[in-house]
Amino acid sequence: MRVALVDGGGTNIGSVSYALERLGATSRLTADPGDILAADRVVLPGVGAAGAGMRRLRELGLVEVLAQVQAPLLGVCLGMQLLFERSEEDGGVATLGLVPGEVVGIPPAAGVRVPHMGWNALTDLAEDPLLVGIEEGDRAYFVHSYAAAPTEHTLASTVHGRPWTAVVRSGLRWGAQFHPERSSSVGSRLLRNFLVEVDR
Repeated sequence: MRVALVDGGGTNIGSVSYALERLGATSRLTADPGDILAADRVVLPGVGAAGAGMRRLRELGLVEVLAQVQAPLLGVCLGMQLLFERSEEDGGVATLGLVPGEVVGIPPAAGVRVPHMGWNALTDLAEDPLLVGIEEGDRAYFVHSYAAAPTEHTLASTVHGRPWTAVVRSGLRWGAQFHPERSSSVGSRLLRNFLVEVDR
């Protein structure tokens, strides 16, 4: 299986690659449109700000390429946020538009730290191949200051002050707000499902 790991400049690229390797998948870090479009699976990792992430994708000519991907695509952390139509971050950024909805800042409140950092339970799980073997209340590791409110495309939520989308899907585009590469058995199961359970 050809797994393209999009070289969008995220600092979690190495750890995502290693997590895939532990599952027996060899991923290719690439910004080459041909590699990305020929892959059997595409992973868009990311850590950082939406503005910088989109700027890099535009500079590499990958915005249009990602819209053309026909294989299953998984966005991780910032990579998930970039799948949406818009982010409030950096004063407002048009993002990839592959999943309906907007990413907004998590409002600080009593008992609600921003950034949201640490282990949190997954709730309201929908039936989906990406979530096979993952149960209500299983915990995953989050690090983020921006998030998307749950919509009909949300497969799993997490609560930090209010419910937020933890896993999303639109067609063959999935996203995980948490870090599967840092989420122990839950993260490994999600990545394994992405490799072997989801299909074209």
